[in-house]
Amino acid sequence: MLSDLEIAQAAKLRPIAEIAKDLGLEEDEIEFHGKHIAKISLEVLERLKDKPNGKFITVTAITPTPLGEGKTVVACGLGQALAKIGKKVCNATREPSKGPTFGIKGGACGGGYSQFLPMESINLHFTGDIHAVDTAHNLLAARIDETLLHGNPYHLDPHKITWRYCVDVNARALRQIIVGLGGPTNGYPRETGYDITVATETMAILALTTSLKDLRERLGRTVVGYTHDGKSVTAEDLKMAGAMTVLMKDAIKPNLVQTTENTPAICHAGPFANVAHGNNSALADMVALKLADYVVTESGFGADCGFEKIVDVTCRQSGLKLDAAVIVASIRALKMHGGAFVLKPGQKYQTIKKFAETENMPALEKGCENLAKAIDIVKTFGVPAVVAINRFTPDTDAEIELVRRKALEAGAEEAVPVEVWAKGGEGGMKLAEAVVAACEKPNHFHFLYPDDISIKEKIHTIATKIYGARDVHYDSLAEERIKLYAKLGFDKLPINMAKTHLSLSHDPNLKGVPKNFVLPVRDVRASVGAGFLYPLCGVFPTMPGLPSRPAAVDVDIDETGKTIGLF
Repeated sequence: MLSDLEIAQAAKLRPIAEIAKDLGLEEDEIEFHGKHIAKISLEVLERLKDKPNGKFITVTAITPTPLGEGKTVVACGLGQALAKIGKKVCNATREPSKGPTFGIKGGACGGGYSQFLPMESINLHFTGDIHAVDTAHNLLAARIDETLLHGNPYHLDPHKITWRYCVDVNARALRQIIVGLGGPTNGYPRETGYDITVATETMAILALTTSLKDLRERLGRTVVGYTHDGKSVTAEDLKMAGAMTVLMKDAIKPNLVQTTENTPAICHAGPFANVAHGNNSALADMVALKLADYVVTESGFGADCGFEKIVDVTCRQSGLKLDAAVIVASIRALKMHGGAFVLKPGQKYQTIKKFAETENMPALEKGCENLAKAIDIVKTFGVPAVVAINRFTPDTDAEIELVRRKALEAGAEEAVPVEVWAKGGEGGMKLAEAVVAACEKPNHFHFLYPDDISIKEKIHTIATKIYGARDVHYDSLAEERIKLYAKLGFDKLPINMAKTHLSLSHDPNLKGVPKNFVLPVRDVRASVGAGFLYPLCGVFPTMPGLPSRPAAVDVDIDETGKTIGLF
């Protein structure tokens, strides 16, 4: 069997100009980045402003294992399959972070014969969007430290600065640092730290902005810290929003690529789904929905994470509306949720292979409770749900049929096995037909909560209705922040919960459908420019760490200049 990289390198790519033309873009609406990548001018939105939007479909999942459930490969394969049944389709997907790429999880371009290409470029530097984000973000961070050194004219309390530095690799040693050491010429000594770039507010702003003007306004209202008397200090106060916008003016243009079957895809922005809101850019969705009749996007991690956030954060701010959701489930993950084995981050698959690949109907049936909860979450928002059973070679027909029956009992519109990794679009045609049918069903799309209830009411609603918590407990720091945000008028912002993706609860060890737990909120941070508050549930680092043997050790280049070892 060929590796993902070998399949990608063997694929025959069409010139991106041809992909753009077929999608409906005009020549002056694309900017080439080589033969197979182009940026899309936002002028296309003005040209097509009166054209109705296509159908908007997101791909989410059950609570995943650390190996992932194959959402990206299913999303890519669904796009390919929709094209095979004669639909005009465009995928929309996130840009990969180099943290997971060189850490444990790997890239974010799908796999097998359902990949976004050119995979190597997308997974690495791509068009430089993430570099633009961290440069703009770190410019503001540097400006903060310079103002402290030069008399602190904005009266920032050094202990209440919330804007940290960032880098887009897993670097746990940078989580908490002290800057300004080495004497007065090196700055004001204070404690700060680094976040991974894709978890920053700057990345969230890129993903949520709807125009260049909106980008400038969002960056301007970004809060970097507070004065001794509790007043907020913004990037506009520091006169940095203009320079940050200049650094990101090209990054806001969505990137056009293609799949292994030469269907169009827009790959843009990359916020994490457990810390940030976990969806590709609103602009990518907006452009795709004007150009195609069906748009397939992907919401990071499970239905409790990225799916809830695409509704309550992305759609709330962009005005978009979902027509259907696909929930990806794997037999092995459902067995895990049923107690057949334990798989922790960094653990080798070989250690649980026997249990994952041996038929275990009682564990599988028990694990389907997690699938039922994911279906319930999607239906809570009034969106039709279709289950995609991501079929692996060891899965038996009896296992597939059990999952299908349980999914339909839980309220799914349809549940079908998919084999897009091995077969490309052909392996997802039944899923495509089910999704088209679901898009025609009555849709009662709505948000989980209104804007005008209190911060605590919003958090409690998500905790109880989505996660299944009994109650919420707030640490003293969280209580203090909530009072401050209410005083400053930030309480009307939506909530973007930061919690583990490995459980419906805050505890990654609690599998299946945890009950009777209390959700701990240790801190609440404000991303005013992005337009949300994000509570931190439990101990939750915003900078991941590398495992003892990261994926990067396998990456190299051969004597011909070809990349090897990248998945």
